[in-house]
Amino acid sequence: MRRQGALESTALYDEPGPKALARHRTYGIVASLVLAGIVAWVVYKLFDTEQFTADKWNAFTYKGIQELLLRGLGNTLRAFAWAAVLSLVFGAVFAAGRLSDHRVVRWFSTLVVEFFRAMPVLVMIFFIFIALKTEPRIALIAGLTLYNGSVLAEVFRAGVHAVPRGQSEAAYALGMRKTQVMSYVLIPQGVRTMLPAIISQLVVALKDTSLGFLISYEEFLYAGKQIATNLDYSLPFIPVVMVIAPVYIGMCMALSGLAKWIERRGRRSKRTA
Repeated sequence: MRRQGALESTALYDEPGPKALARHRTYGIVASLVLAGIVAWVVYKLFDTEQFTADKWNAFTYKGIQELLLRGLGNTLRAFAWAAVLSLVFGAVFAAGRLSDHRVVRWFSTLVVEFFRAMPVLVMIFFIFIALKTEPRIALIAGLTLYNGSVLAEVFRAGVHAVPRGQSEAAYALGMRKTQVMSYVLIPQGVRTMLPAIISQLVVALKDTSLGFLISYEEFLYAGKQIATNLDYSLPFIPVVMVIAPVYIGMCMALSGLAKWIERRGRRSKRTA
């Protein structure tokens, strides 16, 4: 079996010879040296500009600063949770509208989705905040919901269309109604296709919560901005970035890990069935 797999893996291209392997190793070594050089230069510049001095890091030892960051992180997660749930609901509703047999519903859903998908999310947030005079949290959640929900509506529609047409035809032949075909045949099969795009869009929504600081919503980046622009702590802009960036990266990686876990569990359930 292993020999057969090796033959299949080389069926579409020639296996590299000794010269090609040596060339690839050279490319890898050169790329690694260049990358190491860039990292070393960045670290040197950070030390040269005194970004690792105690004055710039003392701020994080104060309980008030820690509470400010934790409060900002909590506000970020709350805004993201609301935006994620509402975006999924918005996307599902308008995806169903775009797949409707009724022309008026289909046209109206298409108009709404295309309008909010083309509108910059920051413009929507500012419009809702200034023109409608809403709270910063409501404006941020509403703007993220309208934009990400419109994108997800297209993801859901594409996922349903990605299911082979024979599946729906067989279901209709068995006497199922359209609602049953969507609920029991198309959506369960389309979810596997949709899942990577859904998680990718939720990651975008998570990162876009940082736009809340532009309308004075006290989220994670806003808390970092308050610390970074404080003269009492020697303007620790780079230390704040070095604290905040890994947290955002970790949250995005956690979302991606959740998607992989759901996908593995789905495959396991299918094998068990």
